[in-house]
Amino acid sequence: MESDTRSRILDAAENLLVQHGLDGTTLRMITAAAHANLAAVNYHFGSKEALIEAVFRRRLTWLNEQRIAALDALETAAKGAPLKPRQIVESYFGVTIRMAAASAEGRTFMRLLGRTYTEPSEFVRSFLAEEYAEVIARYKAAFFKALPDVPQEEFIWRFHFMMGALSYAISGADALRLLGPIDDTDPEALYARLMSFLIGGLRAPLPEIHAQAVRKPRAKRAV
Repeated sequence: MESDTRSRILDAAENLLVQHGLDGTTLRMITAAAHANLAAVNYHFGSKEALIEAVFRRRLTWLNEQRIAALDALETAAKGAPLKPRQIVESYFGVTIRMAAASAEGRTFMRLLGRTYTEPSEFVRSFLAEEYAEVIARYKAAFFKALPDVPQEEFIWRFHFMMGALSYAISGADALRLLGPIDDTDPEALYARLMSFLIGGLRAPLPEIHAQAVRKPRAKRAV
């Protein structure tokens, strides 16, 4: 069936992209793994770039819809009051952790996202920026409202670090085992540990650069 062929191609592409990266994965490799031919790729997707977009969109669209729905529910319940930072963190990152914990496919996708962060390409960067635009705008606004004492530039850095921590926590189990024997099979324990870490980082004291900026005397204006 056509839908089965399309799913096989998407599954094969997702797994191969995790293993070999965007540049290292060829259409020949994908069609061989999917037991399909190049004509099937062209029929269902049209090009390698369109196939890669479909791989990301297959799970990312659902993920971002869940994030928006979670934030909508929190803001409706708050009736205009600022949300607690922990609520915002949990609504954004909690959906992702649960998706990764629910299936091998979810974990594979998170590994793929993690790889795109460390091996970015202009094509994927532009595509993901469009896919994340609404979600990032909504969550930034919620965080800015909840944390008025944190400079917006500083928050953007912290959010960047938080996304990196999430990606590494889910996809970096091999590196974790280098530190010693540890059980990484309990998704609830991972969730609790990661939430504690992320919220701690979000609430950390401002770095010294901000303290210096506050102490630095302002230059006198010319009369």
